[in-house]
Amino acid sequence: MNETTNNGVLQEPQLINKIKVIDKIMTFTKIEKVELPKTVQEGEGFTILMVADGKVPFAQVIVRHTDGWEWIVREQFVTDEGKGHYRFHVPPEAYHGGMVYLQIEGCRVANIYAASPDDWIKVHRELQITKATKTHQIKQTQNKATPSITLGESNQPVIYFGIHKHNHQPYYNATDTDYWDGEKDSIFGQRGGPYTHFIPTAVRQYIDGGLAHAGLSTSWSGSLIEQLNRCAETGRGHGAFGNWSHELRNLAQAKTALGNPRIDFTAFGFCHPLMPLIPDRDIVGQIEWHRRVIHDTFGVKASEIIFPPETAFQPHIIPALKQAGVKVVIYDSIHQFRACKDYPYGGTDEGMLPPNLADQENPPVNDWLQLNNIWAASKISPQLLKPCVLYYTDHKGHRHEMIGIPAERYLGNEDARGGYGALQYEMVMGQIYDRLCETKRYDPKHPPFFILHSDGDNYGGGADSYYTCNTGGLVKMCQTDSRFQLITIKDYLKQFPVDPKNKVHVEAGSWAGADNGDPQFTKWFSWGEKDYSPDLNSWAVLTAFQNVVHSLEDIGHDQHVVETLKRLLYTAETSCYWYWTGQEVWDTQVTHATNKGMEMARGAMAQLLKSSKDKTGPTIFMPWVRPANPGGQDWGQGGLIDAAPEATFRTFVHDISGIKKVTFHYHDVNNASKKQVNMENGGGYPSRTNPAIIATQYKVVLPAGTGNIRYFIEAVDMKGNISYSPVGRIDIV
Repeated sequence: MNETTNNGVLQEPQLINKIKVIDKIMTFTKIEKVELPKTVQEGEGFTILMVADGKVPFAQVIVRHTDGWEWIVREQFVTDEGKGHYRFHVPPEAYHGGMVYLQIEGCRVANIYAASPDDWIKVHRELQITKATKTHQIKQTQNKATPSITLGESNQPVIYFGIHKHNHQPYYNATDTDYWDGEKDSIFGQRGGPYTHFIPTAVRQYIDGGLAHAGLSTSWSGSLIEQLNRCAETGRGHGAFGNWSHELRNLAQAKTALGNPRIDFTAFGFCHPLMPLIPDRDIVGQIEWHRRVIHDTFGVKASEIIFPPETAFQPHIIPALKQAGVKVVIYDSIHQFRACKDYPYGGTDEGMLPPNLADQENPPVNDWLQLNNIWAASKISPQLLKPCVLYYTDHKGHRHEMIGIPAERYLGNEDARGGYGALQYEMVMGQIYDRLCETKRYDPKHPPFFILHSDGDNYGGGADSYYTCNTGGLVKMCQTDSRFQLITIKDYLKQFPVDPKNKVHVEAGSWAGADNGDPQFTKWFSWGEKDYSPDLNSWAVLTAFQNVVHSLEDIGHDQHVVETLKRLLYTAETSCYWYWTGQEVWDTQVTHATNKGMEMARGAMAQLLKSSKDKTGPTIFMPWVRPANPGGQDWGQGGLIDAAPEATFRTFVHDISGIKKVTFHYHDVNNASKKQVNMENGGGYPSRTNPAIIATQYKVVLPAGTGNIRYFIEAVDMKGNISYSPVGRIDIV
């Protein structure tokens, strides 16, 4: 066996020997300088000099073109000239005519098998390759030169934007993931394109159009992937999925000019849970399960970027996301706008109540813009449409931060209807461009960047015309109009690192398609003011089941049993089971999954309680408060009415060992003194679905004039185990 491939790829035996030597040498920490030739002609070959501050293990250059060409310059093509100087000899066969993108890099960890992506130090350069004369032409029939759209800092405003496509199908029976009928066959059969070749079709147009940094991010739930795999095995879905992942898997290897995926499979929750309303450990578990199925299906790692289901975000999920390896989260832009002190509330047409004063802690801005020729029920701020640092402070006072990427609510909503014909990109984004020019709020080091987010399989945004004709028009716009550039999230963040001073609070909420995605998550609390709410019933049942599964997992119960219970639990957390309130088939899904799980767990639960080894604290459902704006405005007949002045906080709590005490803690943001009050036990929720187990209701009422507070709930079980809820915020006028 040869030690290197035909393009210089080092094979394992030689790597091991090299590691033994380099392990003893101080490795570098930065690349100090790169020297390139001023001009290069096709077919000649050229050299690159890299100067580092120490010994560079595995120095190499990755050569890329926008047509998907990639060549790695290393080993026999690299000369170590000493004192951190490395010369790369780029052979003629490594590149062809047009713009070439160079990734010059080295790994600062001598043992490459122990290195993480962060251990690779990289710099990027661009180099124009002129066409060869007849005497120097080389034959490269599989490659072609294409127009090159470059990326760089510019004093003239540039609007950068990305595209995200989301694909999901729930399990239509939470207790039987193999459940199928004619309706399901039709639902899947109608989505043959979106689930197979539509995304690759669009991305190939980016490549062929010379968009060096263009690509898209996409989220796929585990429940969808598993069902597509069954379709492939059985011929279900009108036989449309025999080799459904083939094109996606192939194009998953395509890279942008900066070496990032053209198709970035984002992190996600396996069964599409509404993350702000489930426990941290389940957020982590769902993401970990999802990472495995993405790798197995598409042959690539799931991204460090997450598109949370329903774009539902609340700052308190940041610690769990970070624990799961997530570094960047996508959120709906309006929830940042509404958190500004001078936000111009759009009234009832906005579909949400006025923002609570406790959320409005971001500084005022002066560039509010009413978009025209698009449905936009409120104004937007162009200067805020850029990546930022989101934060959350827990009950111990620990601060947690994460990069946030805005998904522009109104542009994304219009793009979901089919691109051109629904969203006139130049006309609408041109308004953002013009406003930046008028207000002189353009920052060339941190230019605008936002995501157009939508379902990839519904409405116009899931049609063949969106991924073909619409994409062709989009590519042409980016080729000919320097104001607008399509770019991947990772390429943007590489070229324009987030300003660490741009720290932003974002109120809770989701995307516009979920009953306007209000901060109260009303879509998942339907009928909450009635005597009986199927949604509240499902949350009460789920809270109890979560505690059972967590308790058995924490004592190290039989792994197979625990994994089976977690499968039922994660399936029961599917947000769709709350979405269609009033339909029994959906309203009973959580109860059915819980009851099946309890049949399996009953014996183990009895043994655990008898052994007195319970070490898991109570499970506390995310507390909610009504009215949402005490002393302000609330929904009423005909529109907005005066809200009740006092605030009623409610939650569900459950523990297998029983609850000893539930305490509500709060303090005014302007007053360091902390207060607490015992919460009232309201008994188990009065279920109508016959669950085997259900959580207990707790509530507390705070009077008018309490002020702008931060609050959390503490629960103690009969064994002395303690749990805490996330920290909430509200202003009680």
